[in-house]
Amino acid sequence: MNTQKNVKIGFWGCPERTLVNELKSKYPNADWLDLDLDLNAPDKHILPESYCKIIKNIINNSLGMKDKLDIIVAPIGKDKCDSGWFAAQLLKDMGFEVIECINPNIDKKRPLVISTSNLPLYDKFNIIMNNIIDEKALNAAQCKPKFGFWGVPPNDMEILKLFPDETHVYGWTRCVERGTPADVAEEMYVEPDVPTVFYAQSFCAKCQLAKYLADKYNGLYIDIDDYATNSVRAKIEAFLRLS
Repeated sequence: MNTQKNVKIGFWGCPERTLVNELKSKYPNADWLDLDLDLNAPDKHILPESYCKIIKNIINNSLGMKDKLDIIVAPIGKDKCDSGWFAAQLLKDMGFEVIECINPNIDKKRPLVISTSNLPLYDKFNIIMNNIIDEKALNAAQCKPKFGFWGVPPNDMEILKLFPDETHVYGWTRCVERGTPADVAEEMYVEPDVPTVFYAQSFCAKCQLAKYLADKYNGLYIDIDDYATNSVRAKIEAFLRLS
């Protein structure tokens, strides 16, 4: 591959920093695209109708840009999920150049800055996820949590705007800021006295954790397939108001 061309690299999850840096060094002008996001790609109906929307995004986004994606960086370990592993196999079989990777980091935790800050929750998620590729030193004023949001970045990011700024991030997204997306102990951590919404994407294995932790800590469990209905939004707003 010509390293001087404008290479486009797709990725999902939280690839290990060493691999990201290697590819950025090899392809310094590459465009990186987060395939987890809903980019309004047409549904190719590769996956079952009742399936994780995030994995559907990965497949549909990749196929929608098949002639433009040069490389796909595919986390396939416990830092992502088995569905991510299967997605990598399907995309390889369809002719994509896929670099499989596992992010095993558990002990090399970075300090928390954004998850515990007073930035808007929507901004917290964007900054944490953008820092996966464009690593920057982060700084933000800290705050005591009034609420918590546990989970992965939702397909419907707009629900994050329902929360006050004094909302701390827990779950997998907090692990990503730590640089340890496979750390299940960190993923299960919440502050017991903080009213927390436990979110998982419908049909995702993390629904198991979200429901269990919501029951354990008297939080609100929600799962959303695609975009939040008015009913789901009303549940969140009522929980925040009554808490």
